[in-house]
Amino acid sequence: MRIAVALVYFSMGLSFASWASRIPDIKTALNLNDAVFGSILFALPVGQFLMMAFSGKLVTRFGSHRVLSFALPIYTICLSNIGLVTAGWQLAIALFLFGVSGNVCNISINTQGISAERLYDRPIMSSFHGSWSLAGFTGALIGLAMINLKVPPYWHFVTVILIVWIIVWINYPFLVRANHNPAKGEPRRKFFGKPDKMLVQLGIIGFCSMASEGAMFDWSGVYFKDVVHAPASLVILGYTSFMIMMATGRFVADYFTSKIGRKLLLQICGLIISTGLFTSVLFPYLIPATIAFMLVGIGVSSVVPTVYSAAGRHSKIPPGIALATVSSVSFLGFLMGPPLIGYISAAFGLRYSFAVIGFFGIGIFFMVPWIKLLQSETVKS
Repeated sequence: MRIAVALVYFSMGLSFASWASRIPDIKTALNLNDAVFGSILFALPVGQFLMMAFSGKLVTRFGSHRVLSFALPIYTICLSNIGLVTAGWQLAIALFLFGVSGNVCNISINTQGISAERLYDRPIMSSFHGSWSLAGFTGALIGLAMINLKVPPYWHFVTVILIVWIIVWINYPFLVRANHNPAKGEPRRKFFGKPDKMLVQLGIIGFCSMASEGAMFDWSGVYFKDVVHAPASLVILGYTSFMIMMATGRFVADYFTSKIGRKLLLQICGLIISTGLFTSVLFPYLIPATIAFMLVGIGVSSVVPTVYSAAGRHSKIPPGIALATVSSVSFLGFLMGPPLIGYISAAFGLRYSFAVIGFFGIGIFFMVPWIKLLQSETVKS
């Protein structure tokens, strides 16, 4: 069961990494400048954000395993559509649909992770996110091979479809069958109600991390191409190094959480994120920038798994809805981060935009001590 859940995390990570690995190619093929491309990138997180209110309800009502069985295949089809675009407006539509389907996958997959963690009765959430990051590394390597073989993005993405569909078909019978059955005395929640304060606090921490992740996912390849001036075959090196260290950090995060606690771990992660981004700005050369992006990967590795795991332990809100609330705030980082980089880059240069994003890690460091729920294992209202 744990392997099956890890593999669906891997499948989604592979799909997203496949898109990220071809961003420089697609941007160049469409002849888009940084500002226009940054605006188009809005479409993906907008799709994610608009679907969040519905994803939690779908997962809660029908069960994460059922929702996942159709959401993940649709996600890969939306990925392949990106490979067919020939104009900026087409890319915007394709990314919007990719974001809509991706959010349904995100909520259902993380609900699976929370359910599995409860069954094991010990921290394993970070290892699931490690599988997602490992898939990112794998996707980056596949992307590197496809680029060097001059395979068009569409056929690259079709290959990923086949891999993901096989994984889903084999592992679906082994997913966690866990539905939320409200107790008789539990109050009925409004579809659009006031969000829980503690979940919003978690979301703000996730926001800072996801803004940094968004910078890596959407702009690392462009940064290495335009600022670092890496050879064409090494443009993807920054993204790959980031994904390797993010995966590594997530596989060991549960251990460090038990040793030093959530608050201290998150504060350390915040400082590492800022150090990495500022280093890439001060030393925009191949080796220093690669090491800098590795630091960013280590820094962001533990943040999202920690806040998602805490959200899933809420005693009065179903995991699917709790995750949707935290994700709604967190994904504003994805919504704002990449386009913000584009606008600042157009006005002052890409290096300055990465410096601005670096302050989000400092924000994590100073905000964590004020969030009391990170001190406890169980979230209560």
